[in-house]
Amino acid sequence: MAHRIITQVIFTGTRVVGRAFAEAYKQASASSQYAKAQAKSGNPGSSTSFSSNGLTLEEACKILNVKPPQNGQTNMEDVMERFKKLFDVNDPQKGGSFYLQSKVLRARERIEAEIRMKEELAGREAELKEGWKPKLFKDR
Repeated sequence: MAHRIITQVIFTGTRVVGRAFAEAYKQASASSQYAKAQAKSGNPGSSTSFSSNGLTLEEACKILNVKPPQNGQTNMEDVMERFKKLFDVNDPQKGGSFYLQSKVLRARERIEAEIRMKEELAGREAELKEGWKPKLFKDR
């Protein structure tokens, strides 16, 4: 009698774990396909374009309490001031949270990456307007 109960418990547990694994695999597959579709669409403001930490530009601006960059321009002094203040306040050695400190760091990196990307794009567009002018060096 005991062996029947043990067998039923094992089969039921296996079935539950198997279904949970299958559902998790389906969700991971769907998430992967969505990320690929977002990357192909070339949407620079999407959270998947900065997949190292998944932080969107809006979230980064909210964390640092700064305005989002307009046309790739923002006051980096204000961003750095807010970053330094929040980074120091959340120092684990001073009783702060390492998690919050890392979020502040990632928010600053996200804003810097967005500005850098916009500056590179503007530089390429300016070069295309001017035309390619190679730098020539004369031998002495």
